Amino acid sequence: MAKWNIDPAHSDAQFAVRHLMLSNVKGLFHGVSGLIEFDADNPAGSSVEAAVEIDTLTTGIKDRDEHLKSGDFLDAANHPQMTFRSSSVKTGAGGKAWGLIKGDLTIRGITRPVTLEVDHQFGPVKDPFKGQNHIGFNATTRIERGEFGMKWNAELEGGGVIVGESVQITLDVEAILDE
Repeated sequence: MAKWNIDPAHSDAQFAVRHLMLSNVKGLFHGVSGLIEFDADNPAGSSVEAAVEIDTLTTGIKDRDEHLKSGDFLDAANHPQMTFRSSSVKTGAGGKAWGLIKGDLTIRGITRPVTLEVDHQFGPVKDPFKGQNHIGFNATTRIERGEFGMKWNAELEGGGVIVGESVQITLDVEAILDE
């Protein structure tokens, strides 16, 4: 089975969550790292372990970033990483998905099962500068933030809340063959 190191310089995790019941606030985590064991001839035997550094979070607004890193949300001081460890990979999932990766997502020290819907697997492609082989994946999932201990909120006059419960997560991952 080929081992592919996730390239932090070319991989990120994005999120979107409803704000004031009106718009989606989007954020980005840089520096996704980890290992993918992937066999194109037998994708079901593949596995993924990944980590995301909480301090890389950016929404474009410093005060909001600091609030999201605080104990009200991600609690970066006590839990500097989010992690994912796969438990199964299924390709040919039907619909628009290339495949489904089931596994455990840990945020704030709380682990819950999630399913990543992989849109596509790209590559391998040889890097013309260093001659290394690269592969890529795009995947999405949705979590309920309260299940990970992120319960901060406030009610709005007339109904609704400041921050939505459901969070859309999108991953863009590029990995380099470990030769």
